[in-house]
Amino acid sequence: MDNRVESNKAIKAHPVEPNTNGGLVVRNQSGFSTIYRLIDLSLVTILYYSSAAYYGTQIDTTSLILLFINVICFQISAEGVELYRSWRGHRTPEMLRAAAITWMLSILGTMTMGYFFVQEIKTPPPAILLWFASSFVVLIMWRFVMRKFLFRIRKSGLNSRRSIIIGATQLGANVALQIQQNEHLGIQFNGLYDDREPERLPHEMQGAVLGNIEAAIDMAKRNEVDYIYIALPMSAENRIRSILEQCSDTTANVYVIPNFFMYNLLNARWQTVGNVQALSVYDTPFQGASDVLKRFEDIVLSTLILMLISIPMLAIAAAVKLTSKGPVIFKQKRYGLDGKQITVYKFRSMTTQDNGAVVKQATKNDARLTKIGGFLRRTSLDELPQFINVLQGRMSIVGPRPHAVAHNEEYRKIITGYMLRHKVKPGITGWAQVNGLRGETETTNKMVQRVEYDLDYIHRWSIWFDIKIVFMTVFNGFINKNAY
Repeated sequence: MDNRVESNKAIKAHPVEPNTNGGLVVRNQSGFSTIYRLIDLSLVTILYYSSAAYYGTQIDTTSLILLFINVICFQISAEGVELYRSWRGHRTPEMLRAAAITWMLSILGTMTMGYFFVQEIKTPPPAILLWFASSFVVLIMWRFVMRKFLFRIRKSGLNSRRSIIIGATQLGANVALQIQQNEHLGIQFNGLYDDREPERLPHEMQGAVLGNIEAAIDMAKRNEVDYIYIALPMSAENRIRSILEQCSDTTANVYVIPNFFMYNLLNARWQTVGNVQALSVYDTPFQGASDVLKRFEDIVLSTLILMLISIPMLAIAAAVKLTSKGPVIFKQKRYGLDGKQITVYKFRSMTTQDNGAVVKQATKNDARLTKIGGFLRRTSLDELPQFINVLQGRMSIVGPRPHAVAHNEEYRKIITGYMLRHKVKPGITGWAQVNGLRGETETTNKMVQRVEYDLDYIHRWSIWFDIKIVFMTVFNGFINKNAY
């Protein structure tokens, strides 16, 4: 991703005005979180009574045991996933996901603890299930509506926070533009501050630099600033430390924006090595629960698909055997997860079986194609045996398409970041393929585009993204004019 600011996008800062009340909504975050807690508990309680009433059950003292257990489990779960922290700078799906996880955990705790009190609880199971389901929907929906309401009032200037950026750098300019382009965050950009002379500053930033760093610190000491973003280069470690020491004499929220973006971060996350914090620059999205979820998805889908295509596969195998000499299945070495070699299965579509240091890609009207080879490749039917690879754990349903070892060794030398596509298992279909990047890559630029889509998939991975790609593969069809 290009982090440069276009020259025609001048950065404009709003003058800082005294803030006496902090906006429409309560300034103190603990007060704001208290409101959310009260609304959640009120909704859960109302829905419990409503569900029981729907099934004609009266709530007595013993039936309140289940509600009490749920309230305790909900609050413990909420603390664990930090449901009531500030979500101002986060995306709406992240907040809704936290609410969903909190409720699911509270249900699990309620069912576990409720088992020991099953004799005392008179609320019928259907009412309890209705309560669980309705609460899940309502807890999500009211947050979504509240979020949209906050976005609207923040765009009008209410419930806003004042921010400044220390460091008239490219990174600082990008932070300023993100603040300005995301008005719903309710963060008002009030200017850049830098110690350099005006003539040393980039042209597009000169109008936004309102003073030196000392002036910025003085503003924070006068409580005229809520957020301070420090966007100095990583080499200015001593300067950053000095600024942080001065900021400790203020009550502003201070953020250091490290320029890690130059490394094109891939699923970066903080890790602890003893008592040392380390940032993983290139990482896989499949760790812990995500890895288990991805594997579960692969096993379920590949099993169902193999059951559906078993007879067509037998027919194709017979056709391959009857129309040309050689094995039915072509086994080729390719790179899999972490760049380790795996054996990938395909129905044989050529008279030769290239699997060495040099592998020639199939081209239009390739003489090596068997009588039905061209048809198999154009319709992707030759790749059906790879669902067996998925069951074996070598591949996934969705992921970057695996290339022959010879092609990997060729392209890793000329395309930056090429091997990062192997941070996940290769797939039968992928984000690049559903966007038309299939078949022969006669130019390096085509392979570059394919790699860009593969890395974008790794950046954006989720189960829903996988499902979207599967549906796009099905509805867009398997036939591709570029597959020879």
